[in-house]
Amino acid sequence: MTKQAWFGRCIFLSWYCERGTCNFCFRSTIKHKIRHAEKAKRSVASILTDAIIGKNLGWKIEFLTGGYGISDFDKIVEIAKHVSEIYGHKIWINLGVLKKEEMEKLAPYVDGICASIETLEPKLHDSVCPDKPIEPYSEMLCLAQELGFKTSMTIVIGLGEKKEDFELLADYIKKHKLSQTTFYALKPVKGTPYTESPEPEYYAWWIEQTRKRFPDMTIMAGLTPRRVDYVKHLLEAGADGVTKFPAVAQFNSEKAHMIEAQAREAGREFLGSLTKLPEIDWDREVEKLDLDSDLKQKIKIKLNQYLKRMQKKYVHSTKRSYGTNIPVT
Repeated sequence: MTKQAWFGRCIFLSWYCERGTCNFCFRSTIKHKIRHAEKAKRSVASILTDAIIGKNLGWKIEFLTGGYGISDFDKIVEIAKHVSEIYGHKIWINLGVLKKEEMEKLAPYVDGICASIETLEPKLHDSVCPDKPIEPYSEMLCLAQELGFKTSMTIVIGLGEKKEDFELLADYIKKHKLSQTTFYALKPVKGTPYTESPEPEYYAWWIEQTRKRFPDMTIMAGLTPRRVDYVKHLLEAGADGVTKFPAVAQFNSEKAHMIEAQAREAGREFLGSLTKLPEIDWDREVEKLDLDSDLKQKIKIKLNQYLKRMQKKYVHSTKRSYGTNIPVT
């Protein structure tokens, strides 16, 4: 049977983070702090529109995520409830260090808790994430498992870690009995100390070593719009799926077609679609939801805006194939 691969959709709740000091993150830049103040939150209608599109396109939800201090927690629980209802199953969340009472509130709608660890070498972590220490996340993961949640973490490759640091990663996965790890390749952001992304071979090496050590764990690999030409390489290294691709803005684009083509070249059945909209009654999908009429109307307006963007016709050159050697700029 052909092994499957999929696109994991991260649904952002906000572009704001009250800490904003992780030195690789766009939230740490002056430009971001000016543009995205404390009230830079997405509307509930926008968030639920994202979920409706993802559900009907066959995109698995990676997690709900956002920075620290983004909203009243009961509001977050309400959003998790609605997204879970849209997908028809419990979801994952990645919302910083959570308290026991917060996880208990999320339990009816959330299956897994993700910790944004980023890097595990202690001195490097202290430098990269000065206000986001590892230990509180570790304590949260232990408590989450006691409460019956699945657990995972995110790791960024390209921050200055070395291959010998892989043992730190392996030990952490084993100690905390993680069922999933999401890798990201560093994307340099203007205004941060970083100027280069890791080479695809180096990035894939971390995925390959993790797959060898943990054959049954789910491994997700983040992409950037500038580099989707190494999807085949990541899947062959052992990734189960890809994430961190602007699937709405890039829907049916050449890069979206390339992702699907490279999944096939890697011998995978790609679940869902980044290139073809289903022929369904979208208004009816909204009406199915147990929401008040005002919110439904807002979702319909937002959904129409998104779908118009996604229905744009992209011209794909017949002189190109979607192979692994196509340069992407």
